[in-house]
Amino acid sequence: MKNGFFRGHGLGNDYVVIDPKDLSFSLTAAKIKTICDRNWGLGSDGILALVPSKKADFGLRIFNPDGSEAEKSGNGLRIFARYLHATGKTKKKHFTVETRGGLVTIALHVDRHGDASAVTVEMGRATFLPAALPCTLMTRELVAQPIAVAGQSLTFTGVSVGNPHCVIFKPAGQSWSREDLLRLGPAVENHSLFPKRTNVQLAVPTGPQELSILIWERGAGETQASGSSSCAAASAAVRLGLVESPVTVKMPGGQLNIEVAADFSLTMKGPVAEVARGSLSPSFVRSLR
Repeated sequence: MKNGFFRGHGLGNDYVVIDPKDLSFSLTAAKIKTICDRNWGLGSDGILALVPSKKADFGLRIFNPDGSEAEKSGNGLRIFARYLHATGKTKKKHFTVETRGGLVTIALHVDRHGDASAVTVEMGRATFLPAALPCTLMTRELVAQPIAVAGQSLTFTGVSVGNPHCVIFKPAGQSWSREDLLRLGPAVENHSLFPKRTNVQLAVPTGPQELSILIWERGAGETQASGSSSCAAASAAVRLGLVESPVTVKMPGGQLNIEVAADFSLTMKGPVAEVARGSLSPSFVRSLR
């Protein structure tokens, strides 16, 4: 379909999937911002672009709504997997996808209607090493580091799951508010400690194998749910001894199940939904040009 798109969401975190070969225009940062705009465009938390890969069955590029490119997205990968299955681009239930943040393995869970309504993703290995985290403070592996932000002195855990994350914990029994997220999220994302910006999770352990998180995504802002954020928060909490694996991560949009292996390899399982398929109108495409 010329200028066609597929739209899906994972726990309220929505993406538009596009095959660039079907487009009559190139995907520039400005055009991505317009397409993702919820008032002037199609509206989404980002764009997933199918690309060739020499290392995996499929290649994926992930674009944030501000036009920047992300290395990895757990919800995006689940949506992309459903797109591949729903549009007949694969009949396999197990396949690999190459992202900028590494190669992942996908397993589809097909329901009685023939829909891949849940997806398991082998998300790779979490690391707490400074080489994987663009943080000017880190010179060696540390899991609890100070940060002064928005008039507060806090402690964060830096972790990479193919993309960078800053996890800030409160003790069990306390909570974070949306006001905290809106105040701290952008300030931490753009803090001088993170020259390439970072994703932010405000987390609280709520049980022996359970976490509650609020999410501020780099390049997207407040987000209802995030697979990579869930993986980052779960791995940081396990590393700090706050919870044990497997971890149920609860977010405003719902929950994901994260298994953290002894070597911090991560497996994520969660639901995914298709919302719509269609094509961009000729007049909208002309406006992009």
